[in-house]
Amino acid sequence: MDNRKTALFDFHVAAGARMVPFAGWDMPVQYPAGIKAEHIATRTTCGLFDVSHMVQISFDASGDGSSAETMLAKLTPTDLGLIGEGRVRYSMFLNDNGGVLDDLMIARLDGRLQLVANAGRADHDIAHLTAHLGDDVSMTVHDELSLIALQGPKAATVLQDLGITLDVDMADFAFMDIGHATLMGAKVTLTRSGYTGEDGFEISIPNEAVVDITTALAAHDDVQLAGPG
Repeated sequence: MDNRKTALFDFHVAAGARMVPFAGWDMPVQYPAGIKAEHIATRTTCGLFDVSHMVQISFDASGDGSSAETMLAKLTPTDLGLIGEGRVRYSMFLNDNGGVLDDLMIARLDGRLQLVANAGRADHDIAHLTAHLGDDVSMTVHDELSLIALQGPKAATVLQDLGITLDVDMADFAFMDIGHATLMGAKVTLTRSGYTGEDGFEISIPNEAVVDITTALAAHDDVQLAGPG
């Protein structure tokens, strides 16, 4: 069975990435500059990662959306009521005995609960959620969206150099925030989780816009393409 490819596959190949199979996807493990250079860039300026293999999910529910919250409250240890509008929480899927099935991020934006979960457990997580959906909750797996991560101490400056616009000032967009933004004419969703241990942003982008945006980011003097290696 062939591995899946992100919308950036041809971009990675053209950039000289070493492509490897990972969780059912062909992914760039490293680029010609090497893993050490990618690590140093992420710690001192910015590393740019394609994480489109991770699954993006959102829920719609009738009424006030409490049914989606009730469902997720049974599957995770998170108090969903504490996730305010425009905020993100780290969480886990648990089995009936409290054992961990997977970790994930849960966000609330426009009153809707949204998840990002790992590629290696995507099929299991989708099946797990589907099995617990109530009749008044619909789930969307967003295959039409890509996800890139700009990680490093200069990430905010790089995005501002590219003319990103948000509903708030960048200085007020805090750690574990989520919001709408416009980048190079595309409507995107921005989070600031900095999972590498540095400041950083995750940008959910329509597939048709991701190559142009990634190309522009990669051309910035303070950005180094980086892989999971």
